[in-house]
Amino acid sequence: MSGHRRRPSQQPHDGVEPEERRWRRWIDYPRRGRTGPRRWLPSVRQLLALFLFFFGCTTAAVGYAYATVTIPDPNPRTLLQNNVYYWSDGTVLATDGSVNRQNVPVSQVPADVRWDFIAAENASFYTDPGIDPQGILRAVFHMAGGGSVQSGSTITQQFVKNTYLDQSQTVSRKFRELLISTKIGAGMSKQQILQGYLNSCFFGRQANGIQAAARAYYGVPVQKLTPSQGAFLAAAVNEPSLFQHADSDPRARAKAKARWSWVLDRMVKIGKLTPGQRARYAAAGFPTPKKWTLGSGLPGQTGYLVQLARSYAQAHDRSITDGSLSRGGYQIHTTFDRKRTAKLAKAVAKVRAERLDPAHRSVDRDVQVGASSVDPRTGRILAVYGGSGFDHAHYSDNADTTGVPVGSTFKPIVLAAALQHRAVLKPGEPPAPITPASKFNGDDGIKIKDQQGNYVTDDKDPTGLLHQRNDTRRRWGYITLRKAMEQSVNTPYVQLGEDVGHQNVVSTAQALGLRPDSLAAPSAGFYIGTSTPSAIRMAGAYSTFAASGMRATPYSVTKVTHNGSALPGFTAPAPVRALPAAIADNVTDVLRGVIAKGTGTRAQALGRTAAGKTGTTDDFHSAWFVGYTRQLATSVVLFREDPAHPQLQSLVGVGGLQKVFGGDIPTEIWTRYMSDALAGLPDAPFPAPVSLGHGANEPGAPTRSPSVTHHKKDDTTDRSDGTGKTGRPGKRTDTPPDASEAPTTSPKCRHHKCR
Repeated sequence: MSGHRRRPSQQPHDGVEPEERRWRRWIDYPRRGRTGPRRWLPSVRQLLALFLFFFGCTTAAVGYAYATVTIPDPNPRTLLQNNVYYWSDGTVLATDGSVNRQNVPVSQVPADVRWDFIAAENASFYTDPGIDPQGILRAVFHMAGGGSVQSGSTITQQFVKNTYLDQSQTVSRKFRELLISTKIGAGMSKQQILQGYLNSCFFGRQANGIQAAARAYYGVPVQKLTPSQGAFLAAAVNEPSLFQHADSDPRARAKAKARWSWVLDRMVKIGKLTPGQRARYAAAGFPTPKKWTLGSGLPGQTGYLVQLARSYAQAHDRSITDGSLSRGGYQIHTTFDRKRTAKLAKAVAKVRAERLDPAHRSVDRDVQVGASSVDPRTGRILAVYGGSGFDHAHYSDNADTTGVPVGSTFKPIVLAAALQHRAVLKPGEPPAPITPASKFNGDDGIKIKDQQGNYVTDDKDPTGLLHQRNDTRRRWGYITLRKAMEQSVNTPYVQLGEDVGHQNVVSTAQALGLRPDSLAAPSAGFYIGTSTPSAIRMAGAYSTFAASGMRATPYSVTKVTHNGSALPGFTAPAPVRALPAAIADNVTDVLRGVIAKGTGTRAQALGRTAAGKTGTTDDFHSAWFVGYTRQLATSVVLFREDPAHPQLQSLVGVGGLQKVFGGDIPTEIWTRYMSDALAGLPDAPFPAPVSLGHGANEPGAPTRSPSVTHHKKDDTTDRSDGTGKTGRPGKRTDTPPDASEAPTTSPKCRHHKCR
């Protein structure tokens, strides 16, 4: 034993193992003492060490990435919504905006519908940390085995992908999705995540978010979705491009039905539906979506209604700008009556088809119609007709434009001003009382005096003086203001206007709701209609007569919300006293005579108690009828204008008529619409007008009606006490409707403004 000697290589050097030997012992690769393939196979210890090394590195890298990654700002497009406009009955009128989305709080989504999505996409949503590796693997194996499509991502991941990232299928994007999802899961509540997810999903049919999807597929707000409908929408998230055609494509319908059924089964599996409830939904059948076609913008009257509502909203809340509207999120509730709007468009279309022939009469091609209907009690704009529609490249709203003179429909305003402010009949004397029975000279070509007794001048007349004209040269003599209104004789109202004074007439017009910028400058023609209020404002002014002098300013929006929060400033305008009731009711009584035996007799076809006034302007550039019952006031205007060259043209020859008066086509449209719009409502009488006392006559007027009158006594008699009672209606003469309306000066162009 003592003679045995160690090999030199086995002897330690001062008790310390060489560094090279220690390194080789730990690495030992290729492995010593092994031959063949075993020399190259790592040992268990080496594999474990390698695993621990890479695990540590990966953990460190992930930890570093998690610590340094930040939640990015939401994609700008995901912040975009559209604006939704509603009819007065709460149904959707229209939407506008680049993205069809309306974000809603998760509390507005029915609980069962929320669970439809959770059951289909992420049953462990309320317990997982935002990611579910097992779910990802399970979805991969399930789809590889030919099963139905399943999402491998949690609801949190899908929310992150939709809101913060793009849709690219790359490893780096998926890695960021997992990291951000983990942070989102730790920093946001589950309700916030679910809300963001439901508002950001794309469902097909151009619908982003569950609110838009509910309307696109079932025509209801999200609050009214059933669990069965919710199951279909949860299914549509997976294959929106296919399932959007489930209403018409048999293949899409079959796949959608199978997926819908699977979602309901999942609801039973997670305990959110009982088997009995599931059976009832199965018995009710697949909730087939409504028919879908690609949208066509804002067809028909929709564009004009949206334009009116937008303008009103912007005028009443300065925070609502074009920029904010472009970002969307507004819900605008309007006063527009869906049925009456359709009836107004139908009346216009029917009369146009019967009376106009643009294919054979070139003069009929550029004929324009504008109309507006207002509730006299509240001022709610119930219907408008603005033209053929945005879809026909007609963008200016004929119901809400200035520039078309109103003609003799302005005379009731002059009468109201006279009844209220009196008239200076003799220079230097105080204003004298005026009643509808007051007599003024109705002859053609008379000279007009101002309040100082001076003749009104006219540079175009050879004499240098104004000789006011009627449409015919009929010698009326001194007639009552009632008779002059019924037959639309101009000369009495021009002289009356001068006697009342321009400022008093302007004051009354503004009190009735006409805008100052629509009122013409002082002139003799001002009193017979050179002003250019819109059809909406004229309907509003006549509404004041219908409401016995209470003015309810026309308005179009009842409520505006933005991202679910109501905005202030949209309380309905409160009615205000614009005229004494006695004056308004006397004007109404006079305007009843226009329909009973004057230029508006076509409106008798309505068969109801009604009042109104016709209007025709210089060179027949426009024709109007504005009329009302107690329940509804409507104005209709007819004019010609080439949209490519905005300038009023003569209506002569339109409809084959030598002259077009307000008592013709406009009155016919008015009557047809009002018959439909008032169907089912009782005939409401107007208040009986009270006596205004004895009214003064124009100097020179006889105290008794002259014997040279061309009408029977029953046709012309007005009680001098101003009660407004008249004799029975007389026979119509051969004078065409509105034939006595005098030419008025009309502007050469129109300026469109939203009212």
